[in-house]
Amino acid sequence: MTTTFKSFSFVLALALGATAAGCAADSPDQDGGGGGGGGGSGSDDAPKQLDAAGKYQMTSTFDIAANMPGKVGEVSNAFINMTDGATDPADWILEQVIAKISNSTLKGFLNGARPFVAGYINDRLLQIAPDFVTTIVQVGQDFGQAARNFGLNEQLEVTGAFPNYMSKVSAVGVKFKIDNVEQDILFSQHMVAPVEAANVGLTLDQTGKLDIAEHKLPISFGKVLRIGLDEVIIPAVDPSATNLQTLLASLVDCSQVGQAINDALVDAIGIGGGAGTWTTACNAGLVFGSQAIYSKIDGIDASALEFSLVGVAKAVDTNGDRKVDNIQTGKWTGTLSYSGTPAPLATATFIGAAM
Repeated sequence: MTTTFKSFSFVLALALGATAAGCAADSPDQDGGGGGGGGGSGSDDAPKQLDAAGKYQMTSTFDIAANMPGKVGEVSNAFINMTDGATDPADWILEQVIAKISNSTLKGFLNGARPFVAGYINDRLLQIAPDFVTTIVQVGQDFGQAARNFGLNEQLEVTGAFPNYMSKVSAVGVKFKIDNVEQDILFSQHMVAPVEAANVGLTLDQTGKLDIAEHKLPISFGKVLRIGLDEVIIPAVDPSATNLQTLLASLVDCSQVGQAINDALVDAIGIGGGAGTWTTACNAGLVFGSQAIYSKIDGIDASALEFSLVGVAKAVDTNGDRKVDNIQTGKWTGTLSYSGTPAPLATATFIGAAM
């Protein structure tokens, strides 16, 4: 009995000692240090800063109606001049024929009878060039849209660390929007080098506000518009045409023009000169007319259209890895210069996404 009691007392003492030890571990000491264990990892849970370093694909959209070079108007007028006269388009066609006829006697005959011949051709326009007027008017209108509203496709390369970075902005292509239809064209497809601005400052704050410092992009606007004409506008009105020359050739039946000129001259002065002669001159004249318009477009590049831009946008992390994935609600401010004359930039926006 005595032995049993002693054993029980020993077990009870051990149990009470363990309980006391557990209570002591759970209780703070006099300095309060024992209760601080739960907060020791708080700094590890703090959110990391967004990182903007990386490469982004961006699209900028501009409305440059107020800044558009006057030479663009000359190109638009060249299209208008094809259709705006009382005897157009016949008179415009005759003008191109006269420019390329090498026989001075026949040239004199046609010049002298030009009003009569133009009327004669217009009377037969449904056979000679049935879609000329509507198509050329459409081309002219679309050219105006392309000149006023276009976008630059860019790449933004960002290096450095939060909050101050360095970047390079490269315009690598153009986006055309005509009648709400968009089409992207890369400069490299037309052997046009990217337009780059290096060492552009970029900052990012804790709210995700992204600032892109001032930089300049001198764009060969004539090259851009020629790409738009050949790659976007002309194929839209005639999928078989690849440039203005092939478009005009498909719109005008030069064999019928040659025959009409010959018949008109025979009626007017008794001498026609031969339908084949006029057909050849017509074909050459359409080439001449298209080259004249391209020359006006090329003349726009006598001075670069220079964008001087400052940007602000919202940087967004969409997958929680604390790296910027999207650039949203971007706005450009600054100036647009042509021939050294700057003017305030109208509405200009941009967006971007990590590549």
